Amino acid sequence: MKAVAVFPGKPNSAHLAELPEPSLDDVAGGRGVLVRVVRVGLDGTDREIDAGQYGAAPEGEDFLVLGHEGFGIVEAAGPAVRGILPGDHVVSRVRRAGSGFYDRLDMPDLTTEDTYLEHGISRVHGFLTERYVEDARYLTIVPEGLREVGVLLEPTSVVEKGIAQAFEIQRRLKVWRPERAAVLGVGTIGLLAAMALRNRGLEVTAFGLEEPPFLNSELVEALGASYVSTGRTSLEDAARELGRADLVFEATGFSPIVFDAAVYLLGKNGVMVLSSVTGGERRVDVGSDRFNLDLVLGNKVLVGTVNANGEHFEAGVRDLAVAEARFPGWLSRLLTHPVRGLEAYQEALGLLGAPGAIKVYVEVSPEG
Repeated sequence: MKAVAVFPGKPNSAHLAELPEPSLDDVAGGRGVLVRVVRVGLDGTDREIDAGQYGAAPEGEDFLVLGHEGFGIVEAAGPAVRGILPGDHVVSRVRRAGSGFYDRLDMPDLTTEDTYLEHGISRVHGFLTERYVEDARYLTIVPEGLREVGVLLEPTSVVEKGIAQAFEIQRRLKVWRPERAAVLGVGTIGLLAAMALRNRGLEVTAFGLEEPPFLNSELVEALGASYVSTGRTSLEDAARELGRADLVFEATGFSPIVFDAAVYLLGKNGVMVLSSVTGGERRVDVGSDRFNLDLVLGNKVLVGTVNANGEHFEAGVRDLAVAEARFPGWLSRLLTHPVRGLEAYQEALGLLGAPGAIKVYVEVSPEG
């Protein structure tokens, strides 16, 4: 069985590997589900792992199969599996449970362990392969009507978790009726955040560096949201003109923007969700007194979000379905760069970050 793997820590080590076929017996208790991989989305995480910046192989092995945005079809299920049938389309969660308290509560996305288990990232092989076997509890069924865009469910789940955390935090206000949201960044996560917030009825302004018009700005406007170029308009000026946001969702990958966004763009009693995983060494001079004072006097909250658990994947299915109904064809426009076959992995990795690329994905096998 073919798979695309790397040797973690070794730059540019992506290669086509040969793996043994998985077995339902790989999961104890008859809970295994055999999934044939149909599509796998790629993002900056895959590129950074191939660059040797991070990543960890499973115990006892020296390689890691890439891919954490899987989408596949069930071929077989163990005798103890209920509710998942052959022919169902499914997406697997990325984070696997460890041994910590929150892991035992089936909330491994909130684990307190220093080392964790993530498909295609840390200590668990990913989905950029032909087939895999997974414990049924980690799978989410994707309805037939969403199969063409089901590969977007994993990144959508990250958005869902961030928004859910914001609403959970705002229980402190007893009543919170957000009207205005700002999304920083218009890559895959930013666009999906704009979609989810529009589905909730918020007025949304999305910020990106590039001047419009281009595909991403057109996608923002197709949702009935607004696009602002930070190359032309500062966040301070935008807040002065458009008003401050009740909720800010950050998805830029550019950490310095957080400080200006918190001070100028985030309104009083507001929540800012940070979703970028930034592994660089950027440094900026910050007016720390003003930053601190503004957060304190404004009762503002900054919260980080990473990964997701089952409830967020299920919420993602709902939001994708609503988007398909409200904005027909919008989601498929995010799928900009298909690559056919595992053998084309170098092409796929090379497309990450290419001009015009929103979602790069590998077509691993036909659905028939």
